[in-house]
Amino acid sequence: MAHLLLVEDDTTFSKLLTNFLGKHGHQVRACADLKEAREALHNDPNGPFEVLMLDYRLPDGNSVDFLKSLRGEGNRTAAFIMTSFHDVRTAVTAMQLGAFDYITKPVNPEELLMVLREALNKGEASGVKGAPKAKSGIKSDKQSLEYIEGKSKISKQLYEYVRLVAPTDMSVIIQGESGTGKEHVAKSIHKLSKRSNGPFVAIDCGSLSKELAASELFGHKKGAFTGALMDKIGQFEAADGGTLFLDEIGNLGYDVQIKLLRALQERIIVPIGGTQQVKVDVRLIAATNEDLISSAAAGDFREDLYHRLNEFKIEVPPLRKRGEDLGIFIQHFVDKANQELDRNVKELSKEVMEIFQKYDWPGNLRELNNVIKRLVLLSKEEVATSSALPAEMITAMEGTPKATGSDLKALQETHEKEMIEKVLQEVRYNKSKAAKLLNIDRKTLYYKIEKYQIE
Repeated sequence: MAHLLLVEDDTTFSKLLTNFLGKHGHQVRACADLKEAREALHNDPNGPFEVLMLDYRLPDGNSVDFLKSLRGEGNRTAAFIMTSFHDVRTAVTAMQLGAFDYITKPVNPEELLMVLREALNKGEASGVKGAPKAKSGIKSDKQSLEYIEGKSKISKQLYEYVRLVAPTDMSVIIQGESGTGKEHVAKSIHKLSKRSNGPFVAIDCGSLSKELAASELFGHKKGAFTGALMDKIGQFEAADGGTLFLDEIGNLGYDVQIKLLRALQERIIVPIGGTQQVKVDVRLIAATNEDLISSAAAGDFREDLYHRLNEFKIEVPPLRKRGEDLGIFIQHFVDKANQELDRNVKELSKEVMEIFQKYDWPGNLRELNNVIKRLVLLSKEEVATSSALPAEMITAMEGTPKATGSDLKALQETHEKEMIEKVLQEVRYNKSKAAKLLNIDRKTLYYKIEKYQIE
């Protein structure tokens, strides 16, 4: 039995979910808005929650902003978003902020149980059992997707760079959109390096609160701050002799960046509240979906740290640029889902393949894996059909006219303009936030605003 927090303002749907999950042995606390949810997180008599199930649109805000706030406070309880908002980019944004997964309405019972089961497994793997105990930003290997390299020209170049830099001890920045497999690239570098017998420690910097980030990286001494009840070894020490992977490094606070720069330059760390220096032998690999040069120019990221990290940079291409690899990835994820879910899907229908080839995959390989897992779960026959695809994919395809000849560029520009306008509206025309969500630098955003004459 799991203790779950459901945040849903539709009382009828909330009761249905509560009863359904109750019949499957779970204990559900239902809240109708974010204020009530926050009170429940702090004062529920049955203790910490194991999974948060969050409706996207709520009377007093949206669950993406709520989740961002929780992560900033150090709460990393497994969470997934439920939304009838037919745009997977919302879910991608949520996953960048630490959501485990998303599910679209109307909710399919089997899909709900599958996502819930995986969220619970994720919590167990990372040792997270609700807010009070959620103090580790370490990623479990079980959370990482297993990827294959692909055979396209762009994939071959990517792994040629991996094999080139792996035997060295150079620091590496891996840049790419969310879901492209940056952690897999980091692991590949580690496995091909001279440190392959040493530890590979991965930390999600996006899930570390400002208060806990320094402690997580460098450790602390008992009594260093409120809640420091015993000495703690930091992840630099845990990765000694191996590789430390810092995912979404752009989220680290400025003061932690200073400590990180010193650790890289001098190969020593000092635990929080301590005075004794500790020698560490660690290779650092950092990943980001931001343009760190623009962040440095804006004063959000130290320029000297950027240059120290950027001894070698690897760009991981988005899925939409790896067209030749799509079929390979699809087969890989179908085989993986069949094994995990005890299904026997042997092929995808022609209609499904056409949709997959036209879709732009904003969530990249992670989204492809999730979509195929749902597709396999909901397919009872050997051939998976489009009826098992998420509604937002069908909607996206129905709203996209077929492009031919010279109209293709105009179509792409129209789509790009609409997306920029939509994101600007969502962030209330904060151009820095919009550029970050669109994964472009601010100069590029200003250029496109002028180009498309966006008011």
